[in-house]
Amino acid sequence: MANPSRRAAMAALVTTLAAPAALAQRAWPDGPIRIVAPFPPGGSVDLMARLLQEPLRALLGVPIVVENRPGAGGALGTAAVARAAPDGGSFVMVFDTHVVNPVLIPTLGYEPRDLQPVSLVAAATMLVATPVRRNRWTRLEEAVERAKAAPDTVTYGTIGVGSLAHLTMERVGDATGCRMVHVPYRGGGPMSAAASAGEIDLAVASVVGLGGQVGTTLRALAQTGETRSPLRPDIPTLIESGVPGVAAKAFWALMAPAGVPEPVVVRFQEAVRAALRRPEVRKVLEDQGVDVVGSDRAALGAFLAEQEAISTRVVRDKGITMTPG
Repeated sequence: MANPSRRAAMAALVTTLAAPAALAQRAWPDGPIRIVAPFPPGGSVDLMARLLQEPLRALLGVPIVVENRPGAGGALGTAAVARAAPDGGSFVMVFDTHVVNPVLIPTLGYEPRDLQPVSLVAAATMLVATPVRRNRWTRLEEAVERAKAAPDTVTYGTIGVGSLAHLTMERVGDATGCRMVHVPYRGGGPMSAAASAGEIDLAVASVVGLGGQVGTTLRALAQTGETRSPLRPDIPTLIESGVPGVAAKAFWALMAPAGVPEPVVVRFQEAVRAALRRPEVRKVLEDQGVDVVGSDRAALGAFLAEQEAISTRVVRDKGITMTPG
């Protein structure tokens, strides 16, 4: 007969192995669901999570809590979810920094395999804008010309080192032969506020990330899509503004801890897609030039792999580094 300590160890092992299966079989959700926004309040990630908060509550029948955990380009909040219990109670709304953080931050706090894709929520063209109170520029070419004439004097703000906006502006510099100064912020809210106050020459973010300031305190000079947005037909693309071959789109996606059972992830994905189909949600996003996606898990996985390859190449070519903080 096995001794008591051996029986206890075997019982613990069986319980551990059976946990995912038990979760998949029991009713889910059976308690509050946390969506971590790994950037400060007021930025696009925070706004996207809060836009889905009430529809998901109605669809799933449990409280949806949005928790801001900013830092390290989104890595700190993402790590918290990667390390969370795989019980379907925690998800994270990642931004474009997600695909570059593994190569940018040596002490990331998690491995990419610690997370699994849920859904690509939305994508959007970014804008390059200038504070009305600081510059009279009406075209991106004017900013580029100034940066060529006086290198390292024109400043541009983004949500952080290694963000899509940062990498895109590095490509702008290479394509035009100008040199600008990058000013990283800890999220879209702080960056938008600084730009509106005239503290930087340029702000680069999605319209959501710019906090509705475009047309009031900020003047848009260019958009980063391959073609002009139908909602902003008067704003030229980077390519039309003398930046050949450079185009990019911001994105928002939901991820879950790797151990969450497939039935739970699929149900949450289906709830997200249903929330995105609601007219009141689509209108808010589409009015700001955001493309509503609501993909399945496989499509998000393929998309992230493609984006990671592009971003990693720019980071390595430019020698970009960041210390988490």
